[in-house]
Amino acid sequence: MTEVTAKQKQPAGLYLLFATEMWERFSFYSLKALFILYLTKELLLSTKEASGHFGTLMSLIFLSPLFGGYIADKWIGKRAAIIIGAICIAFGQLCMGRGSMTWVFWAMAFIVIGNGFFKPNISSIVGDLYEKNDPRRDSGFTIFYMGINLGSFLAGLIAGTLAHNFGWGWGFGSAAIGMCIGLITFLWGQNKFLQGKGLSPKHYEKKEKVKTENKPLTKEEKQRIAVIFIMAFFSVFFWAIFEQKGAALNLIAEHNVDRIIHIFGKTFEIPTAWFQSVNPLFIMLFAPVFSKLWVTLGKKNKDLSIPAKFVLAFWLIALGYALLLTASIVCKDKFGMLWIIGAYFMFTMGELCLSPVGLSMVTKLSPVKFISLFMGIWFLANSAAGWLAGKYSGFLDKDNLTQFFTWPVITPIVASLILLVLVKPIKRWMHGVK
Repeated sequence: MTEVTAKQKQPAGLYLLFATEMWERFSFYSLKALFILYLTKELLLSTKEASGHFGTLMSLIFLSPLFGGYIADKWIGKRAAIIIGAICIAFGQLCMGRGSMTWVFWAMAFIVIGNGFFKPNISSIVGDLYEKNDPRRDSGFTIFYMGINLGSFLAGLIAGTLAHNFGWGWGFGSAAIGMCIGLITFLWGQNKFLQGKGLSPKHYEKKEKVKTENKPLTKEEKQRIAVIFIMAFFSVFFWAIFEQKGAALNLIAEHNVDRIIHIFGKTFEIPTAWFQSVNPLFIMLFAPVFSKLWVTLGKKNKDLSIPAKFVLAFWLIALGYALLLTASIVCKDKFGMLWIIGAYFMFTMGELCLSPVGLSMVTKLSPVKFISLFMGIWFLANSAAGWLAGKYSGFLDKDNLTQFFTWPVITPIVASLILLVLVKPIKRWMHGVK
């Protein structure tokens, strides 16, 4: 293989991880689409109580990668962690939809544990496929991000339709089946396509006959780690309002969006869960555009810095909520589907500027021996955001929609202005990593 071809072609392992994560995302987004609706419509919880459980679940899901990443790095390896995680997630989904909060708590426990093992390690293996400054890395992560959103897109449609027509158990059961398909895919292809990546630490110690655990961190490594923490902190503000999509915005779609359409003289009500497929659909459509954009700008040495991409993400999500704010003023308590679809479009553009870029950043800036651990720390920001999302969603009962949509417009703009001031020092601490 020529050097030019090697630099252009993505590693084969990317597509195995793409397929595995796609089914995990099908499982996760099925949960997000159905969870708060199940609690409010089937178990008859109040919006505040259901939002609290949603926030707790999202918070723990994104907190759990800390222990999963550490255990994989220290003892069992990334591959084993992915397998354990997939089994736990599938079992947890089977526990959901059984008609009582006892089963919900058991389901939450297994899903949280499973996600802790699965999520940081599959993303870390994607990073392992590339050298530190490989120009394909950001593009590869964007392709990975696009692929997994195929699962997210199907989740709302399939699980939402099954739950709507046949019952909650069918919806959550489809999520369990999806996770099992992902597990089988990974077991089939891991040895063939991953080329030794993701094995236990003992494998590499034996092969290389050297241990790196006790090697002290350099000043540059410490500063790069500081950048991870800084960017993770700012990402909290993005994800806290983005995650309203599965909480308050899910309830708003249920009660405040006109979901009736007329086709061939017949009236059809679009299931609320279908709106959860709008965001991943836009990701699949536009991720290739962003992937090509970053590569093209990189070749011309005009690529935006990581903090600059985050600033752009803040502006885009603020614009999305500005659309919803406008709808609440113009249309009052009931507005058309195009308003929320337009908002989700802006959310997606912001997400593509932040999420795959952030994942790629962690794999580039982390010390090699701690990549999974710092991937867990990156998801810790999502944990804080999930908790905040649940808390803010709980105010939906008290505030009118205009008040509710105002702060998600103001918050990202303020965060972006602060981050703009910090762009230059952050770039210095990255020490040439792009």
